[in-house]
Amino acid sequence: MASNPIVWFEIYVQDLNRARKFYETVLATTLEKVEGDTDESMWMFPCKDNTMGAGGMIVKMEGVSPGCGGTLVYFACDDCAVEEGRVVASGGEIIKSKFSIAPHGFIAIVKDTEGNPIGLHSMK
Repeated sequence: MASNPIVWFEIYVQDLNRARKFYETVLATTLEKVEGDTDESMWMFPCKDNTMGAGGMIVKMEGVSPGCGGTLVYFACDDCAVEEGRVVASGGEIIKSKFSIAPHGFIAIVKDTEGNPIGLHSMK
């Protein structure tokens, strides 16, 4: 395989506005509305071509529900404790507070407003 195996991700939600506010607040970013030929409602995380990491979006799609499953998406952070500190006030829940995965940095696992678990990763 010539590149990293993950090229795209989608986080399924029921309440798109609530979920968008959660991610924008916790990650201190702005999501971009995606217009298309489908009935789905989609907001994309900022991403740049030809850089490390995968792009993705939150999606409200008929027939697909949010919640705990077998996949966990990790978001890169400078210090994941900062983003973790915004979770509860944004309507989310902390599943596992920041802890070491030495020598690979630190992670925290939280739950968004839709019940989806997500990971936060940092090197400090």
